Amino acid sequence: MKAIQVPKAGADFEIIDRDIPTPKDDEVLIKVEACGICHSDDMVKGGHMPGIEYPRVPGHEVVGIIDKIGKNVSQWEKGQRVGVGWHGGHCFECEQCRRGNFINCENAKICGISYDGGYAEYMTAPQEAVASIPEELSSQEAAPLLCAGITVYNAMRNSNVRAGDVVAVQGIGGLGHLAVQYANKMGMRVVAISTSESKKELAKELGAHHFIATDNQDAVEALKKLGGADLIVATAPHADAISSVIDGLAVDGELICIGATGDPVKVSPLQLLMARRSVSGWPSGTAIESEDTLNFSALTNTKPMIETFKFDDVEEAYKKMMDNKARFRVVLVP
Repeated sequence: MKAIQVPKAGADFEIIDRDIPTPKDDEVLIKVEACGICHSDDMVKGGHMPGIEYPRVPGHEVVGIIDKIGKNVSQWEKGQRVGVGWHGGHCFECEQCRRGNFINCENAKICGISYDGGYAEYMTAPQEAVASIPEELSSQEAAPLLCAGITVYNAMRNSNVRAGDVVAVQGIGGLGHLAVQYANKMGMRVVAISTSESKKELAKELGAHHFIATDNQDAVEALKKLGGADLIVATAPHADAISSVIDGLAVDGELICIGATGDPVKVSPLQLLMARRSVSGWPSGTAIESEDTLNFSALTNTKPMIETFKFDDVEEAYKKMMDNKARFRVVLVP
């Protein structure tokens, strides 16, 4: 089979031929139909995640067809179309697993980091990491929903907002363009926040009721005119931009960070105390939560905007994603 591997931290991709892997007793073998490229893949390419063993095949937005199953696998069958996301398996034995909190498993596996992922024609995955794909979504459309989609959807549905509340989406990119759609389909009053007017029409087409361009508007004042945001979904990984909108939260409003950045978000206790505001974060989710995301997406016709590339063009595809020049997710197809 053909696979794309990172031979060592910081190295270029290598397109290689290797044997098709054999699933272990608790694993399935998947024939890959599509795999999204995520900014988190830079953890493999750049060697930013401790403990990665090289060479490694990246990819944690994987959709394909089950080709073989291990002898202990009973839930899945050959021929089923399935996906694997960021959460690539758990131990079932640590305290968090015993409490059913599998996403925070102390020994959690990450697809494409702990083991070889979807930049290949075939891959194996633990059975607990596998999610079924609704037939209304194509494999290319479904792939980014297994990381970008579930991260946005899970964060929003686990917040305290209700239909009719004001939800502001900060950043209209790979995560944000999905957040706008989900918020609209959940019945929220959606405010899109971007740095310029260039994404105004797109945001409105995606379902935004209001648009704030921060290069010529004060986002906080604009949000206050709407009564304040009950929820701000911070999708752009820019700490200063996130910090700048906190005062736009309503009483009991929450700012939830899903755009990953290592820089500190600046907030004073006084900004939070009197209005009972909060700042939080949210990871992606487990396989069953991926299924929830995919099923809601199919039900509401929520789909990512994607660009597809063949394996031979992986360097171009990866660079376009990392340089934020994609509109808005990049998907590799064998």
